[in-house]
Amino acid sequence: MFGQVGDSILTLCNRIEYHVRKVAKIAVVAAVAVYFTGCGGGSRFLAPEPPPNDRQPVPQPAFREINLAADNVQKLATLPTQRFFDLSRYARQVSGKPKEAYNLDAFDEVYDSSWFTNRNAKQRLTLEAIARGPNRGAGPDTSAEWTVFRAKAEGVTPGFSIVDRRGNRFLIKFDPMTNPELATGAELVSTKLFYAAGYNTPENYLVYFNPQILRLGEKVKFTDADGSKRFMNEDDLQNILVRIPRAGNGLIRAVASKYLAGKPLGPFKYMGIRKDDYNDIIPHEHRRELRGLRVIAAWLNHYDTKANNSLDMYTDAGYVKHYLIDFGSTLGSEGDQPLPPEVGREGPGDLVPLMATILTLGIYKRQWELQPKIEYSSIGYFTAEHFYPKYYKYILPNPAFMNATRRDFFWGAKIVMSFTDAQIRAAVQQAHYSDPEAVEYLIRTIVERRDIIGRYWFKEFCPLDKFSLQDAPDGGQELRFVDMAVASGLEAAADSEYRYAIRRNGSETVASGFIAAPHRLPLTAKILAAAEKDGAANVWWAVEL
Repeated sequence: MFGQVGDSILTLCNRIEYHVRKVAKIAVVAAVAVYFTGCGGGSRFLAPEPPPNDRQPVPQPAFREINLAADNVQKLATLPTQRFFDLSRYARQVSGKPKEAYNLDAFDEVYDSSWFTNRNAKQRLTLEAIARGPNRGAGPDTSAEWTVFRAKAEGVTPGFSIVDRRGNRFLIKFDPMTNPELATGAELVSTKLFYAAGYNTPENYLVYFNPQILRLGEKVKFTDADGSKRFMNEDDLQNILVRIPRAGNGLIRAVASKYLAGKPLGPFKYMGIRKDDYNDIIPHEHRRELRGLRVIAAWLNHYDTKANNSLDMYTDAGYVKHYLIDFGSTLGSEGDQPLPPEVGREGPGDLVPLMATILTLGIYKRQWELQPKIEYSSIGYFTAEHFYPKYYKYILPNPAFMNATRRDFFWGAKIVMSFTDAQIRAAVQQAHYSDPEAVEYLIRTIVERRDIIGRYWFKEFCPLDKFSLQDAPDGGQELRFVDMAVASGLEAAADSEYRYAIRRNGSETVASGFIAAPHRLPLTAKILAAAEKDGAANVWWAVEL
């Protein structure tokens, strides 16, 4: 009668209502339009065509570098100016019809692509899969020598690239001398969680190695502490090693990031397309996985989402794969030191609080200036206190984030809320922090920030999801859905009630009332009879929840 769920299109309506029940508790109520087909009739609504497969072989694009200075000017000055004079954007805001992401299916989800693979929110990963993350092999062999073939000494935390005896290449990253385990821990934990969320990330391994296994290759290109480029010598290598913290047994702790397969093409931008990649046809600022990253990045304090923390790779299969890289500046780490407390609370363009401090000669204290000291040197400054998901500030404006809509935020929040406490613990344990109290603090903080995100965005946007038509026990059909706030434990099923109305052709009300858990709306004989009286004529039904 009503067809299969694959032929029915369920879309969220613009109208959201709230129904107050009992002790002023707010039950989540959404408006959901379900389009059915009458007997012998055609569908009123066609599912959007999926975007072309972006993993088709294409000619290799050229390598490109991004000029950071020019990119910063564009984000801080050019882009805000363009948005200010964009009259069509204001019109869409007034009409309540913002420009939504382009790469969505009929259920408002993204397709798997060279950018993103639906993982934990689609099918919850096992704890073993969370712990493994993107890793598909073993880290570098520490039982034999490593040959250094590239290095840098500028900055507070140096690093170098090695090839082990198996021929595998790794970028070796270290902690700052003042905070052992800080950057390596952040890199490992965030890699596991971003990968489980669905993004492409490098294989990152925790290693402890004896510095005596290092051997300097021939003519190693090197940028010294003064910024001069030359060939590296043994003294340069030793000068790097003395600036790296060591464990009590003399071994050095590091993250070994395996070189990605394929040929590097440089970073991707969060705006526009790469014109020499013929698979890249969706403007990046209108990709749901990049817009929704705003929510996931805020969760893990990934404040530095600039283009240079991404990398495009031309794969052996002949297409471009897009990666997020470099998570050493997440959670409570800034890479070379603990993260300053203002990160996430103020951006470089926030002049109002700065002027307030200046004009009051320092009497006015900004919120982050009143925060407590760092409790654990291996964690840095990372807290759930005063964490406001909507107002989280990134180091630079991000074009994809600036175009994000409530539907993008809801999508990101669903991914964040898909992680269980046990999964978060499994990810944190892979960092092997030496202080058990630091481990518990980090787990607790990530969990608290997760729940803050869920509570906020699930109230901003109706958290009803996963709609389907199923056979009912009485032989009929029923509309089933999931209340994400209830499913994630933020709301109690007993406190949630949903008002519904089933309207024929959007006007004639056939049935209405209230339902509670379980979240099922039977399609009764009365509705079936109403459809049958039209014979072969098209009939569509709006089910408002």
